Amino acid sequence: MTWSSFQTGPFSSSAVLGAVVYGPRSRNPHLDRGFPELTVHAVTDPADAFTEVWHTDRPIERGTLDGVVHADDGETLFCAARIDSSDDCAEAVRATYLTALCLTRRLDHQRIFRMWNFVENINGTNSEGLEVYRDFCRGRARAFHEFGFTDQQLPAATGVGALGGGIGFCLLAGRSAHSVTIENSRQVPAYRYPQRYGPSSPSFARATHVAAGSGASIYVSGTASVVGHETLHRGQIAEQCRETLANLEHLLSADNLARHGLRPGRRLEDLRNIKVYVRHQRDLPTVREICAKAFSPAADIAFLNVDLCRSDLLVEIEGIVLSEVTGQITRVRGRHGVARVTSGGS
Repeated sequence: MTWSSFQTGPFSSSAVLGAVVYGPRSRNPHLDRGFPELTVHAVTDPADAFTEVWHTDRPIERGTLDGVVHADDGETLFCAARIDSSDDCAEAVRATYLTALCLTRRLDHQRIFRMWNFVENINGTNSEGLEVYRDFCRGRARAFHEFGFTDQQLPAATGVGALGGGIGFCLLAGRSAHSVTIENSRQVPAYRYPQRYGPSSPSFARATHVAAGSGASIYVSGTASVVGHETLHRGQIAEQCRETLANLEHLLSADNLARHGLRPGRRLEDLRNIKVYVRHQRDLPTVREICAKAFSPAADIAFLNVDLCRSDLLVEIEGIVLSEVTGQITRVRGRHGVARVTSGGS
């Protein structure tokens, strides 16, 4: 069993599969504390830093391959890597992604079901005048193509801005768990976006359903105010936040899950480990108020003030419907109602 929590203080390393630190500076992934740790420059005030910790109750093997740190508990693999800042990132993304992907194959954890990407200057331009995020997507698509991924094997993913440190990414992959990719019938699959969004479409699924043993979890990708492939409600934070919630609600609905052979339907109240990415600091009070009404009081929610993958998007939300065991939701171990907000504008 693997679960995650948001933590702000010390924690035992003995049962940690991996950790992502959302801090005031970046750092290369390392094993200094006995587990893989990726530090993302995501806050400006050290007091706002927190760590997302992935736990396991199984024995763990850990290691490093060409800068990719990893840990394996026999069923789940956590990997993390960082790519240095540069004007053009596509080739570095391709190469580093391939290292991580090939590691999952070498360790026999080929069901990659969730990825996170934190991209410095995500809405800036490279030396060709191409948006950095679109350059990133080009490198990621090349790696997936060389690895032999089909569209139906793409993992759930998030791609948001970082305040510095190049590109950090991490992934979760399974060995024997059965996974099903989930799309949202309100949205065009990201991998089928028209070319106006860049030379390579974003390579991810809207969510991934992962079943292992008697439990099943749904890993929901970063979701925004996009219907079809168009951004809706430009410049309107409350409307974008509500549209984002409508997308999440539909994604988890019985009708949408049934399209993928999955039952039962889920609700917004079932989401845990929620991260809310907000472009402008001034919009945080509005977003927090709307989210407080939409999600369960038992859900840990972290708010981050970072840029998003499209310059006209103002908010993006992700989360996890955690494993059901004997009809109960297994909740994260951590403080309820975590709200970590960066103090810097974007």
